[in-house]
Amino acid sequence: ISDSVITAEGVTISNEALEEIVQNVSSPIEMAALIKEMGVPFSTKYLATTDYVDKYNTSFKMAYNLGVFGADLGYLNIYDKSNQVVDYLTAINKLADGIKVGQFFDFETLKRLATSRESIDSLMYISVNSFNNMDVYLRDNSRGHLSALMIAGTWVEGMYLVTQVENEKSNPELSDRIGEQKINLDNILLILDNYKGHEQISEIIESLNELKELFDDVEITYVIGEPETVEEGGMIMIVQNEKSVVNISDDQLKRIINKTKQIRNKLISV
Repeated sequence: ISDSVITAEGVTISNEALEEIVQNVSSPIEMAALIKEMGVPFSTKYLATTDYVDKYNTSFKMAYNLGVFGADLGYLNIYDKSNQVVDYLTAINKLADGIKVGQFFDFETLKRLATSRESIDSLMYISVNSFNNMDVYLRDNSRGHLSALMIAGTWVEGMYLVTQVENEKSNPELSDRIGEQKINLDNILLILDNYKGHEQISEIIESLNELKELFDDVEITYVIGEPETVEEGGMIMIVQNEKSVVNISDDQLKRIINKTKQIRNKLISV
């Protein structure tokens, strides 16, 4: 699908809008960075195991778990865990080859960067870029359903990570970030809905709709702040500051945490 995606409701998403959704949804690195800033120690218990990678033997499972391991890779990179990174790079490489997008995953370079601890920035940049290229290729070659699965896998795994941390070490900023995911979830469902003819995707939509129901009661309002003057490239620009205010109760948060865990564990099972 090269120009736009038309969903079942007849809503057309331009490629530009789709790119923006993909960028916002499939970058769990910001969340992982926030967790690290909070002083939360690294833990492998938040990660999906790579032990069952050989059992992900359908294109649906491969694409979905490619997204899952991509999110875990972001978390590992933020914490600079080069020892475990290679396991995840190997699993991602296998799944990428499985759905014939391995040409976009520079396994040898990433492995070298991970093991030599050269530059965490390079490792993260190439990793993110690889996923973006896979995504575009799948969409341009009429395999948009696999791209949608990959995005969903990344988002659900990223959500699992932050909700598990919030469950153990409650933090107002983290709970706000979780509440804001209401918007990303709506966007993911918009993309997935286009492929609901696929049985496995309709099952994922059903699961995510259960989570959406819990998010429906979360209120997000936007407050316009004072305009700020900034200099960019030698030009003076006025930037309008806007901040979101999330209203999420402890009960809503607990339900979202529990539902996210249930969905995540079901979707990565073999």
